[in-house]
Amino acid sequence: MLNKLAFRNVKRSAKDYMVYFLTMAVITAVMFSFNTLIFSEDAKELFEMAMIMEVMLGLATFFIVLIVAWLIHYMVRFMLEKRSQEFGIYLLIGMKKTEISKLYMRENLLLGLAAFVVGMGLGVLFQQILMAIFYSMIQMDFHIHLELNKGCLLMTAACYGGCYLLALFRCRRKFRKMNIHDLMNSQRQNEEVKESREEMKKWLLPLAVLFIALFAVFLFTYKKWDSAVIIFFIIGLVLTIYLFYTGLSAWIICYVRKKGGAIYHGDGLFLLRQFASKVKTMRFTMGTLTVLFLLALLGSSIAFMFNDYQNKILAGKWPFDVQVFNPDPGYDFESELDVLRQEADVEETFVYHIYENGTNQVNSYLYTHLREFGSEYLNADGTVNQPKIDRNEAQIYCNHDTYMGLSDYNHLREMIGLEPVMLGEGEYAIHLKERVYGQTGDFADAFEIRGKGGERLSCAGYYTEGFAQDGHNGGDYLIIVPDAVLGTMEPYYAEMVAKLDGKAPEGLAVKLEALDLGAVMEKVSEEAGEFNLVVNTDGEAVEAEDLPGDIGLDYLDYLDEGNFCTGSDSIVVICYAVLVRDSLIPEVKYMLCSLMFPLFYIGLVFLCVAMTVLSVQQLSDSAKYKFRYKVLSQIGFGKGEISAIILKQLAAYYLCPAAFAAVIGGTIAVFVGENFNFYTGAHTAGWMYFFVAMALFFGIYAVYFAVTYIGFKRNVE
Repeated sequence: MLNKLAFRNVKRSAKDYMVYFLTMAVITAVMFSFNTLIFSEDAKELFEMAMIMEVMLGLATFFIVLIVAWLIHYMVRFMLEKRSQEFGIYLLIGMKKTEISKLYMRENLLLGLAAFVVGMGLGVLFQQILMAIFYSMIQMDFHIHLELNKGCLLMTAACYGGCYLLALFRCRRKFRKMNIHDLMNSQRQNEEVKESREEMKKWLLPLAVLFIALFAVFLFTYKKWDSAVIIFFIIGLVLTIYLFYTGLSAWIICYVRKKGGAIYHGDGLFLLRQFASKVKTMRFTMGTLTVLFLLALLGSSIAFMFNDYQNKILAGKWPFDVQVFNPDPGYDFESELDVLRQEADVEETFVYHIYENGTNQVNSYLYTHLREFGSEYLNADGTVNQPKIDRNEAQIYCNHDTYMGLSDYNHLREMIGLEPVMLGEGEYAIHLKERVYGQTGDFADAFEIRGKGGERLSCAGYYTEGFAQDGHNGGDYLIIVPDAVLGTMEPYYAEMVAKLDGKAPEGLAVKLEALDLGAVMEKVSEEAGEFNLVVNTDGEAVEAEDLPGDIGLDYLDYLDEGNFCTGSDSIVVICYAVLVRDSLIPEVKYMLCSLMFPLFYIGLVFLCVAMTVLSVQQLSDSAKYKFRYKVLSQIGFGKGEISAIILKQLAAYYLCPAAFAAVIGGTIAVFVGENFNFYTGAHTAGWMYFFVAMALFFGIYAVYFAVTYIGFKRNVE
């Protein structure tokens, strides 16, 4: 009997909850497809750092489970309240509370199971699409194949089923407390608008707007961000979002009481009262929806920024097909050249040196004059904290100013398609990271560069193109001098670059690393004293004289893990002794995908959850609004006018949380974009990618809105 009744009730309610059903199916499909990346054996075999993707997607799944659990709990309680009169009738005819509870739970389990089955079917399709996108982004071939991993299936089912069972379990307690009187009057109580202390509450609206404005100002002006400040602003922002809706409903009510001019224009009074009532009774839900929209927009915007980074920066970061570093200035790279000739189609190779003259003028200046980090190396009274600089200097191998001859510099520029640089007599140039130049501007007057005869050279300009400056061609900066000036300097280290015809073969980087690491180990063993400090496999800094006899092995392992830590701008930069661009770019893109995919995953699910709540709320309430619109028809409103009123009502309800989230999210996106530019060096327009995310999400928004509008009109006619 109960099973038959449950099935009948599900069929009867299908129209009202179709949006919810389809959303749960889509969320299941999305969850299954992204979980595939966690359990895919093929993906794990690609890179050693596959664990990064697993961890990030696992964290994303955790947050998604929380919000999906909230959605299910909200919908289960919402459906319970909307059907309260029905359950009251069940009690009147003699059904027990336990029987009604079992009936309701079976209905929801049936609905959830159907959504899960449909979602898993869609998930197989989504899986192939997602894997194709993933392999395309890391520049690897993908062949369509079905991958039904047991772990992926169990994780998806556990997350989905756990959310459902938890929500239903919590609702059982409400069945125990229900009585006929409360059930028969619950809807009327829910819609009651108690206009108490509205004059006081309305001031929450300008206070919320003021806090948002102050938040924006602090965001772009405050520089000493720490965990306490961040937590304060996050808590304040969340509270402000919720208080905003309390103030908004109170302001509208006060406006109507005072008979503002807008209430006398057409349908103004009807819409204002309707909107105020809905906002007041749904203020917590509206606040939650705003937070969801905000997180969805920000997550997707940042994901687009990472995608822009990988498309713009990587080629400039590693402009040469192959580049090999060796700390021995006398090293000839013959072994590496032999491997290249055997393994790849080589167009051109070039061996050159980076020079130093024992000075550290530029490095010393940058430590204290970088706009963002300079204060870290100053005392409280503004004087230079030299001990801290010395400690940092000990941890970088590039602890002298780095120089390159003009002929070598132009040869390298020609290899990567850049125009040559001309230096007049008595001139030099500076090539540095654009990020660093943006922090310093023109700083040539802060130090002196001397020519062969001791005369002072003048700066001819700055160049900021991608030039392998993560430790190969200097760390952050490189001083370009006429070749004759190099006679007064000492070779610092040796470099070799190669230009290949076509893509580098697989395994080339491994073979070159084996040669290079052996040479480095030998050099370190012979001249350990030249290295002030070495970082071992445990990440500990050890003075050279205190190193054990197996220094070479420790240093070899360290090189294998990451090599050198460089960068006078206090940004950690990894410098690989051997760079093979075609091998590194897929690895870096994989790491970026490990950040992009979870962010977009969270954004998409959060958006669907928010839209579902909006749509189901309106579609379910449309039956109650039927009488109100019938009254409008009786007093002379035509069908077109009523349709316009419905459109305005839905637009206000839909756009309010989305617009509020867009204002806050746009501000944060611009801030993130500026810092993203600084930390990555990529010219990423944060506001532009925020608008891209908005365009994408408002496309989905429009679909939900159209479905809701059509369903609402049909229900009230």
